[in-house]
Amino acid sequence: MGVLKKFFKDTIIYGLAIVLPRLINFLLVRLHTDILPNEGYSENTEFYIVAAFFNVILTYGMETAFFRFFSKNKEKNKVLSTAIISIVSSTVILALGLFIFRESISHILHVNIEFYNLLVAITVIDTLIVIPFAYLRVTGRPIRFASIKLINVLIIVVLNILFLSNTYGVESLQNLFKVDNKVEYIFIANLIASTAVLLFVSPYFFKNKLVFDFKVLKQLLNYGWPIMIAGLAFVINENLDKWLLPQMLDKNINGAYSACYKLAVFMTLFIQAFRMGAEPFFFNHSKEENAKKTYAIILKYFTIIGTLGLLIITVYIDWLQPIFIKKESYLIALDIVPIVLLANLCLGIYHNLSIWYKLTDKTRYGMYISIVGAIITILFNIIYIPILSFMACAYATLLAYGIMMILSYSIGKKHYKVPYAIGRIGFYLAFSIVLSFSSYYYFERNILIGSVFLCLFIGTIVFLEKRELKQLLKR
Repeated sequence: MGVLKKFFKDTIIYGLAIVLPRLINFLLVRLHTDILPNEGYSENTEFYIVAAFFNVILTYGMETAFFRFFSKNKEKNKVLSTAIISIVSSTVILALGLFIFRESISHILHVNIEFYNLLVAITVIDTLIVIPFAYLRVTGRPIRFASIKLINVLIIVVLNILFLSNTYGVESLQNLFKVDNKVEYIFIANLIASTAVLLFVSPYFFKNKLVFDFKVLKQLLNYGWPIMIAGLAFVINENLDKWLLPQMLDKNINGAYSACYKLAVFMTLFIQAFRMGAEPFFFNHSKEENAKKTYAIILKYFTIIGTLGLLIITVYIDWLQPIFIKKESYLIALDIVPIVLLANLCLGIYHNLSIWYKLTDKTRYGMYISIVGAIITILFNIIYIPILSFMACAYATLLAYGIMMILSYSIGKKHYKVPYAIGRIGFYLAFSIVLSFSSYYYFERNILIGSVFLCLFIGTIVFLEKRELKQLLKR
């Protein structure tokens, strides 16, 4: 039980490190949708889609590989310094290539050349800070990690407000960075914040004597390259819809879809917060006798919290939406929210289940599963966007993540069998889906009926889990 307490404590701290900054950053959705037209918000979304692809390629799975071998290798400094040297060297080389061929690459990616220069600068800096942040996590320094993350987002938020909000009258700052398109201010703010973070973590590059070991590098690369392919597939699953909509329909629709997609951020934040604490914990705890039982308990309570989140956000969406999106032109895509919430919950369960291929060093299976998800996403979107418009994108995301979740469980039990409470987990998933979708679509977001459904769901959880909860709390 002490192990679980430590897990939940670290997860809460890492959760605050992720949730609080992202939540503060999420408040910018209101500013951006108020200031920018739908087309401008679409350009902002497309920029960060390309950034996500660049980040995956530039890091090539090194973060997860670092967790794995730092935890199991006795010569930890050798793993740390080899990872740092590898990332810095490859980033410099790739950055030169991206800069030299900027005209051709920006044209292929349909990115404005001014935006492209900022894009490369941001992704290069964000790549350099990956290993220092991973080091803070794997060595159990959540407070330091959280502080730097918070500083980063506060800089972004303050600069966004100063750049975009006319009420503050900071013309001198705007004149310092003269732009033709207001959306460029968002990218400039991000670049400044990323540079500040790099300065904060720079001491970790020189913390210990730098030692480069080709054997360690080979282990890191062999472990990491399937993670990179899986990462690219994940970016496709998560972002292809927002890339295709401007091409197949128009930027106006994509802006609305992208903004409403953000309303699922609470589920996304929960998953990201969980992963921050869980990933190093899973690796460090893998040799313990009761490890598999612990993993099973964690997944069950992850599902309980996730299904509660699905129901709460769906029931009270009419109270949440006006806080973040006020402009009417963005609300045409609101119906995607319950579907995207469920899709992200399936993704979160998949991340829990994926521990089997990470602990058994069979990361290629993660690559295969992610590729299956990417193929589903590509085909479903291309076929059904002309028929179902933006709703096809939400359905594609749910289908891809749902199948990935099922595949990971089915294959994983053959290689690393964990005694998951599948019956109970399946029940909570099915029950929450029936209640949340009935509340939203059939009862047309009736808050009173939705609240009754929520109370019924909470009561069911308490009834079914009260004995185990009492035992956990006593210990």
